[in-house]
Amino acid sequence: MTDYLQAVFDMLGPAESRYADPAAWLRLEQELGRELPTDYKAIVDAYAPVQLNGHLGLSSHPACAWRELGEEIRSTSGIWAESLWESYDLEPDEDPRVICNRPQITFGTPDGLISLASTDQGAAIFLAQRSTAFPTVWWFRGQRGIGPATS
Repeated sequence: MTDYLQAVFDMLGPAESRYADPAAWLRLEQELGRELPTDYKAIVDAYAPVQLNGHLGLSSHPACAWRELGEEIRSTSGIWAESLWESYDLEPDEDPRVICNRPQITFGTPDGLISLASTDQGAAIFLAQRSTAFPTVWWFRGQRGIGPATS
């Protein structure tokens, strides 16, 4: 069985682990009202803040004063909450309300979407509550919609 976390570490090289701090993660998770994926925390601890391969941004860490992850999540959640994403012409397999089996989607709440990372092309990667149809991590493609990470 493939150890995907180790494969990511092998691909990215030696970790700097500049801000590894379990207490900072605990504070953030208490603030968010939910746990974040263990593998995500391991990668952020090892490398963030960083832009990987010139595209994927892990721009914050919960223990980094100048790039604090909780502030980044709050800011991104506010932007998405005020955006007009609901007016996009979404197919059912792209609509987060259908995918998450919820009449409404919120951002930055315990049962809503939590922003985990972004790209230099404007895409955002979100954590959603597990649904029976798809895995936990979802992505947003510009103005097109939200779909499963396995697409």
